[in-house]
Amino acid sequence: MFDKIYIEKLKSNFSEAVRVILTNKVRTLLTSLGIIFGVAAVITMLAIGNGAEKEILAQLELVGVNNIVVTPIPDEKDDPNQEEDEDGASESKRFSKGLDMLDVNSIAKNLPSVKTVSPEIILETYVIKKGRQNPVKLIGISPDYFATSNIFIESGKNFSKAQVNNALPVCIIGEKIEKKLFTGESAIGKQIKVKDVWLQVIGVIEEKFISDNAQENLGIRDMNLDIYIPIKTFLVRYKDRKIISDKPIDTSGGVIFFGGNQQGPKKRIPRGNYHQIDKLVVQVENSSELNATADVLSRMLKRRHNDVLDFEISIPIQLLKQQQKTKQIFNIVLSIIAGISLLIGGIGIMNIMLASVLERTKEIGIIRAIGATQEDVILQFLTESVLVSIGGGIIGILLGVFASYILEITTGIETILSLSSILLSFFVATLIGLIFGIAPARSAANKSPIEAIRHE
Repeated sequence: MFDKIYIEKLKSNFSEAVRVILTNKVRTLLTSLGIIFGVAAVITMLAIGNGAEKEILAQLELVGVNNIVVTPIPDEKDDPNQEEDEDGASESKRFSKGLDMLDVNSIAKNLPSVKTVSPEIILETYVIKKGRQNPVKLIGISPDYFATSNIFIESGKNFSKAQVNNALPVCIIGEKIEKKLFTGESAIGKQIKVKDVWLQVIGVIEEKFISDNAQENLGIRDMNLDIYIPIKTFLVRYKDRKIISDKPIDTSGGVIFFGGNQQGPKKRIPRGNYHQIDKLVVQVENSSELNATADVLSRMLKRRHNDVLDFEISIPIQLLKQQQKTKQIFNIVLSIIAGISLLIGGIGIMNIMLASVLERTKEIGIIRAIGATQEDVILQFLTESVLVSIGGGIIGILLGVFASYILEITTGIETILSLSSILLSFFVATLIGLIFGIAPARSAANKSPIEAIRHE
C-alpha cells in the first residue's frame, strides 16, 4: 500500500514537472545549455581518448616494445667525412664505410643484451604482371624481421636457412599485393617478376592497418604493399652499394674530386647513399636495457665508422610515450573545460529553480495548506531539477556523438564512442540536477504556508 502511494506521488510530481518545463520552454533550454555542452565535451573527450589509446597500442604493436632503430644518414648535401679548413675549402679528414652487414654481425656477436638484429634494404622498383608495371617497394630482410616487427605470415611460410644462405629467388608479399596481382586466387607457389628477376612467392603476410600518423611520425611503411626477399638475395641479384662500379663517373661508390691540376681548387661530388643497408632494428631482451644498449650501440657504431656520425639512433617506444603524454595533457584540458561547463550548468539550474521558487511562493503555500508535506515539496522541485538536467544530458549526448563523427571526418583524428562513456555522461547529468536542485527544493519546503499564501 505504501509503495503504491509513493508511486502515485512520483507520477504526480513527474507530470507537474513536465507541465512547468513545457510552460517555460525557452528558459528551460537556456538553463540547460551548460549541461548540454558539458556532456557533449565529456563524450567527445572520451571518444578522442579511446581513439588515441587504440592508435598508440596499434603503433606499439608495429614498432615493437623493445626495439632500437638505427637509420643511416646518406651523403646527399653535406658529406660527414668532409671538414672545412681555415680557407673554407672542403678537405677529406675521415672516411666511413657506412652501415653494412659487418655492423650487423658485430652487434649480434658483441652486445649480450641484444635479442635479434634485423637489417633492411629498400629498393623502389616495379613488379610486372600481364605486361603492366606496378610500383612496389622491394625489401631485403633477415628471417627475424617478421618477429621483430610483430608481423604474422597469414599463409605460406618464412624463409628457410637454405633459401637465405643460397640467395634463392623467393619472396613473401603483402596482402594488398596478393589481391592486386592474384585477384581471387592464392599467390603461394606462383612466380612474379620484380624488375628483371623472377621470384617465387612462398608466403603472404597478414594485412596491417597503418595510419597516416604512424607513417609520418614513426617512419613506418605500408607493409601491405611490400615484397620481401632474403637480404642475401637482394645483395646478389639486385643491388649491393658496397660494390664500387668501374664506370668513369659514379657518385654512389665514393668521393670524387675534379680539378684543373693537382695544385688547383678541388670540386667534390657527393658520395650519395654509400650505406649498404637502409635500416637496422635491434631488439633487446628487456625494456629496462633500452637506453643503456642504445648508448653502447651508438659508441660502438661510431668507433666502427671511424668517428663519423653518419647514422641516427631512435627508440620508437619512447616517441610513443611522449605522444601518449601529450594526448593525456590534451584530455586533461578537455576534462577541465567539460567540468567547468557542467559546473556552470549546475549553477544555472540552481538559479532558475530559486527564481521558480519565488515565482511560485503562493502555489507552494496553497499545496502546503491542503496537506502537502515538506517532503512532497522537496520531491516536486527535485523532480523538476533532475528532469531539466536529464533533458540537457540527452541533448548533450546527441551533440557529443555528432561532434565526434564530425571531428573524425574533418581532422582525421580517430574517435571511438563507447556505451560506458554515454552512460557515464547520463549519470553525471542526472547527478548535477540532483545536487544543484537540493538548495532550491529545501528553500521551497521551509516556507511557512500562511506567509506563502499571503505573498504577493
